[in-house]
Amino acid sequence: MKRNRRVKVVATLGPASSSRDIITAMFDAGADAFRINMSHSSHSDLKTLHGIIRKVEAARGRPICILADLQGPKLRIGDIAGGAVSLKAGQELILDGRPDEGGAERIGLPHPQVLAAASPGDAILLDDGKVRLRVHDKGDGFLACKVEFGSKLASRKGVSLPDTVLPLSAMTDKDRSDLEFAINLGVDWIALSFVQRPEDVAEARKATLGRAAIMAKIEKPSAVERIEEILEIADGIMVARGDLGVEMPIEQVPGLQRRLTQSARQLGKPVVIATQML
Repeated sequence: MKRNRRVKVVATLGPASSSRDIITAMFDAGADAFRINMSHSSHSDLKTLHGIIRKVEAARGRPICILADLQGPKLRIGDIAGGAVSLKAGQELILDGRPDEGGAERIGLPHPQVLAAASPGDAILLDDGKVRLRVHDKGDGFLACKVEFGSKLASRKGVSLPDTVLPLSAMTDKDRSDLEFAINLGVDWIALSFVQRPEDVAEARKATLGRAAIMAKIEKPSAVERIEEILEIADGIMVARGDLGVEMPIEQVPGLQRRLTQSARQLGKPVVIATQML
């Protein structure tokens, strides 16, 4: 089966698309590669899906790419009394490392690296950007912020810091375990989440020992600033439009996507355009 088109299709597998019949139908419909999201997949899930895809590959007589997408470090706020709180623009909010439940005046942020790395003037986004804070002061174990725009905020929502380079590896212990398992199975690509710097890609490359290609997910402004160095080390990149649109003005994303694509293609490296396509 030869496909005469320049663009490949990457399909993400989930609970509704994990059977051999569905995967075969997806391949026949035009999928060239299958992404397995390790945020929601166990080693057993990955092994089962890998086996099914390889059987489809053998039956159709055409190579099928398998991409294991590592979860990366997840930053989240702590618990909030009553489960949620409404934050309004202009109000003050303290983020600190205390374990007790938060409220309208303070919320726990159980990540000391974030509390140490953020500086006055930095933005902090909560719940995929629904709440935006601006740091105006910091002290020992806390950040004093002003709410720039607010919303209802529930416990354990995600945290993003578009202006801050965090002293965190792009790979957690879970990621290292997932990477080793995936490579031993024989996946073709490893997608690396939360890339901030070329050293993150170098760490993953050292772990793979050449047994799989490395795709750097570009989802943070800090990665965009060092894209040339990242492209030198990575085998390909993924332009994560959704995350980029949260961490920077959304109107900048189309032009940035074009620049990233051109930069990668000049080096002969593949580019995946992903998430929030409309």
